[in-house]
Amino acid sequence: MRKYPVICLLMLCAACGLRSARGQEADRIVQGPLSELISGVPEGVWSHNFFSGISVGTNGVYVRRGDTLLMAQQVVMGTNDEVEADGHVRIESSGALWLGEHITYNFATHQMRSEQFRTGKTPVFASGSSLQGNVTNQTYTARKVVVTTDDFSDPTFEFRAAKVVIVPKKYVEMWHATLYVEGVPVFYFPYYRRNIGYRANNFDFMPGDRSLYGPYLLTTYRWFAGDNADGKIHLDFRARRGVGLGPDVNLQMGQWGDLGLKYYYTHDDRPNLGTNGLPNFGNVPENRQRFYVGYQATPATNFNVKALVNYQTDPFVLHDFFENDYQANPQPNTLVEANQHWDNWSLDALTTPRVNSFFNQIERLPDVKLTGFRQQILDSPLYYDSESSFGYYRSFIADTNGAYPNPDGIYASSAARGDTYHELLVPWTFFNFLNVTPHLGGRITYYSSESAAAGTNDETYREVFDTGIGTSFKASRVWSGATNSLMQVDGLRHVFEPSINYVYVPRPSTPPNQLPQFDSDLPSLMLLPVQFPDYNNIDSIDSENVIRFGVRNTLQTKRDGVIDNLVDWNMLLDWRLRPDRGQNTFNDLYSKLVFKPRVWLSLESQLRYDINDSQLNMAFHQLIFAPNDRWSWGLGHWYLHGGFVGNGANYITSTMFYRVSDNWGLRTTHDFDAQSGRLQQQFYTLYRDLRSWTAALTFRVIDNGIGPQDFTVAFAFSLKASPQMRVGDDTVSPDHLVGE
Repeated sequence: MRKYPVICLLMLCAACGLRSARGQEADRIVQGPLSELISGVPEGVWSHNFFSGISVGTNGVYVRRGDTLLMAQQVVMGTNDEVEADGHVRIESSGALWLGEHITYNFATHQMRSEQFRTGKTPVFASGSSLQGNVTNQTYTARKVVVTTDDFSDPTFEFRAAKVVIVPKKYVEMWHATLYVEGVPVFYFPYYRRNIGYRANNFDFMPGDRSLYGPYLLTTYRWFAGDNADGKIHLDFRARRGVGLGPDVNLQMGQWGDLGLKYYYTHDDRPNLGTNGLPNFGNVPENRQRFYVGYQATPATNFNVKALVNYQTDPFVLHDFFENDYQANPQPNTLVEANQHWDNWSLDALTTPRVNSFFNQIERLPDVKLTGFRQQILDSPLYYDSESSFGYYRSFIADTNGAYPNPDGIYASSAARGDTYHELLVPWTFFNFLNVTPHLGGRITYYSSESAAAGTNDETYREVFDTGIGTSFKASRVWSGATNSLMQVDGLRHVFEPSINYVYVPRPSTPPNQLPQFDSDLPSLMLLPVQFPDYNNIDSIDSENVIRFGVRNTLQTKRDGVIDNLVDWNMLLDWRLRPDRGQNTFNDLYSKLVFKPRVWLSLESQLRYDINDSQLNMAFHQLIFAPNDRWSWGLGHWYLHGGFVGNGANYITSTMFYRVSDNWGLRTTHDFDAQSGRLQQQFYTLYRDLRSWTAALTFRVIDNGIGPQDFTVAFAFSLKASPQMRVGDDTVSPDHLVGE
């Protein structure tokens, strides 16, 4: 027993020694011939003088310490870790690259000196003389320097300065700097400082001409203050509509979250002229504004806060001046939400005050919900989940009757509601593969008496009981020898996942038509859940006796050593054993298919087929070709049967990109309304790579079938070092190319 402390002490010492050895290993200087790193080069030679402590490497050698690598034709290294390197010297450290013919570098102090140098890391490249710098602090000073964002030996756009201080990824300072374009001096700066990289202050100009705006110029100044603040200042001129301006501010406050502010004001000379060529309904003010606040934070562990404020002076301001935002959300809400999450529980508080009086809205003042996630009850086979909420709700309906709607809308009803749902489940597994889960649940909902014009329901309680059983299993089979070069198949695995879920809900004690409808069924393109609590339209709950059949088939193969889905097909069908009034025996057959015969070719399909009336209610298909980096083509079809949702739709879309050469590209987009036989939108963009800059000339035609056609031509250009748009933005949101 007395030996144990000694043994523990020895183990502790060994552990400390191992840790120290590992630290020394990471800091140890490694020398070797370049042939160890680059095949095909001559075999470098190192020699060491034990009396002077000097090492000499010739004929191509390298020195490495930590993440710093030095390579040169000849290296002389002393006992103070200082290296004198000659001949094609290359130093890589912290992601930066330094080149020169003679460089002195100290691996201990990280100091660097060079008579001539070149350095570069996108988006800034430089060359000059008399370099002095510290790799650790990443601050470098040089004389007679050329700085450019053009990664060519003969740059189009460059600064030539007497003295330069470079801090990579942050900023560059220049004294007596001259701007050259195509070798011609165009401007002189006694002193110039500029942030570099994606956080560099810059101007964006977008001139254009649109039928409904006239000639226009959209000007944006993008600014950055350190790493935690940035924003934009907009100043726009539209000849037919007037001047618009406003700031955007983004703050990154660490633990206290991210805050975004947007404000835009325009004095509209023609406020009642909508962008579809027809008048805007109502008395739209000349002074039109849009104010947005977005906030999100996690101030404590598992505690999240989110807030959105969307204020508009009228319902058309987004449609007229921010088309992308309008398409993403035509009726933006205002909300404040807080969530606290634990292992088995979650508490949410949501408030949605009415800020814009001209949209339909349900106010929640507030809505508090406690969710109990599925959890085991002690050591029993029983599992439990729940969902309880309480809130005060007010319903507003925008008055859209007549030529000039009532901007205040109609105050329909208000009431308080308390709801609690609890469920017990017993998950079993039979034969080591068959999952069977019976469940039993019940809910009680309280409604206060309604007030306001449309509120006619008295105080009431509603009880709902539900039960059912779910079954599922997964089976798979592998064909390792299956190959097909046409479809890039290298082995196959088929995964088969069928499921059957039965749900029974007797008629509630109070039918939905006698309850206020704050959370009610709305038209949906997808099949709604049939089981509680996934089905969360609390006020629309009615009797249900349904079996949902599901099956998923997946074919997987290996492509470039990675598992990839060749086919992924999911199907759902509801069989209503006792249909309610207005329901058919079978719900729509839903199908979602993704077929990827090659890595560059994919087909996605979603369908809803009404098997009772033998008609297609919804179809979405998208085919994408991307065989190489020269061209790509996306072809889509969107169909909705008339009466299923609205008046139906039938659209064909096409987007094609073709890179004519290294400097020229062309993108075309067409949206064809097959229902009316009208080409609704045409987009043509010509791209030009100017090495340091990129430019795009766009022509767009919109024909909504009402009013005159809308023509737009716009020119956008951007410095590559500080791009106006992120990669892919012009594809996802092409309207950015015309300034919307």
